[in-house]
Amino acid sequence: MSNALKTRKPLIPPPVAAVMSAIVPGLGQLLSFRVRRGLLLLFSFVSIVGLFIWRLTILAHREVTFGDQFVKSFSRQPAFVIFICALVVALWVWIIVDAYKMAKGKKDKGAGIFALVLVLFFSLGWQISEINVYKMVKEFPEAWPPLSRILWPWEAAVTRDTSSVEAEAAILADDSVNPPAAPEYIEGKPYLKSTPTFGNMSTLDKKNLAVKGSVLHLEGSGFEPDTLTYIFWEDSIGNEFRPRQDGDYVSFVTDADGSFVFDLVMPYRLTPPSAVGQQIHHVHVRQTSDVGPLKASEPLKLTIVLMLETIFMGMMATFFGIILAIPLSFLAARNMMSGSWITMAIYWIIRTIFNITRSIEPMIWALIAVVWVGLGPFAGIIALTIHTIAALGKLYSESIESIDPGPIEAIQATGANKLQTIMFAVVPQMIPPFVSFTIYRWDINVRMSTVIGMVGGGGIGFLLVQYIRLLDYKSAGIAVWFIAVTVAILDYVSSKIREKFI
Repeated sequence: MSNALKTRKPLIPPPVAAVMSAIVPGLGQLLSFRVRRGLLLLFSFVSIVGLFIWRLTILAHREVTFGDQFVKSFSRQPAFVIFICALVVALWVWIIVDAYKMAKGKKDKGAGIFALVLVLFFSLGWQISEINVYKMVKEFPEAWPPLSRILWPWEAAVTRDTSSVEAEAAILADDSVNPPAAPEYIEGKPYLKSTPTFGNMSTLDKKNLAVKGSVLHLEGSGFEPDTLTYIFWEDSIGNEFRPRQDGDYVSFVTDADGSFVFDLVMPYRLTPPSAVGQQIHHVHVRQTSDVGPLKASEPLKLTIVLMLETIFMGMMATFFGIILAIPLSFLAARNMMSGSWITMAIYWIIRTIFNITRSIEPMIWALIAVVWVGLGPFAGIIALTIHTIAALGKLYSESIESIDPGPIEAIQATGANKLQTIMFAVVPQMIPPFVSFTIYRWDINVRMSTVIGMVGGGGIGFLLVQYIRLLDYKSAGIAVWFIAVTVAILDYVSSKIREKFI
């Protein structure tokens, strides 16, 4: 806006400007030739009111009329509704007063009114994004156990071979006809005896409350002394699970002779309709102990393998991206393509493709690539390569546009053609920024390859999301630590490489 337009006399007197802004916020400023100020206030006020109304419809989505929606929203979150309404009214009044001042020709940078606009947008954003600091603090104790396993997962990084000592007894469910006999006792072998060898399974009543089943008196001997021992239940179709009593998994410690006595309530188990005849279940008593030297666990081995896969995904994507981005960057540099309207058309086409491609995140490209070539690292490489071409092409082209024109003019003065000019005047100036951008992009690609694996693009991200879904936080923590360490090492290496070229 020109200075002459700013200093023009308002079309209307101050009271009328105030009334105009009362009817249409910002209109008084527009008629006072404060066009930018008026438009900003108008769009801000309309946006704030629109967002507020939209939020009310979300809070009371079952109500039909706006009045009912407002009342319902007020009943659910009165502090939010009152606060925003008060600020909106304050903004509306402030706009009216501001229009009066602008019509009188007073100078005001408007810091206060625009600060109020920012407060309103921030308040709406806080509500729309559902930030709840109280809930975050209150539920932190519940989040700490899995978080602590992620922060220190190294117990799961090593393992040892295991040795099991086990005995079992057959139990007839819901019948007392021809119950199984007690197992034969063999000297020196683990032994388990149940009294009786039949009983009723636990059930659920009409209110889904547990009704305890029969109590089995278990006696065992021949086990390892003073050792934690677990009970497992095998149903009539061979499915095994750990029963619970009083909310905890059933376990006990054997005495100094390796014997025990324990009363077990027969657990709840739904018998499939296809099951016919006598339903024989089995109760197992099992001790498991670690033997042999420490060795790398399966999660650690998988993490190392997929971390290497992730690094090479980033490297291959960067390599392919460089090969295609360098020639395209010269076509996207204005100073290289300003010779004719044909070259300028090519320039605009390439720049537009770069902008569109960069605006689509690698995660989206990975989803498309998975549909194209299937799950695996190849899909991740395709996704990262496409995004790398656009990103490096833009950075390279902007570096070409900012080079010193002196060497170019000197080379052209000798009669050099376009290719010779690029080779001897442009390329030497481009090596330092090209190296810097390339190394930076490699770092980005390695970090992004840990993410696109979550949508099937291969790499450690795929393993990480599987561990999280299985609630195996220690194994997930191993993957997180390897990602962090790898990125830190790559950052150090890239900084050393940049020192050599820049």
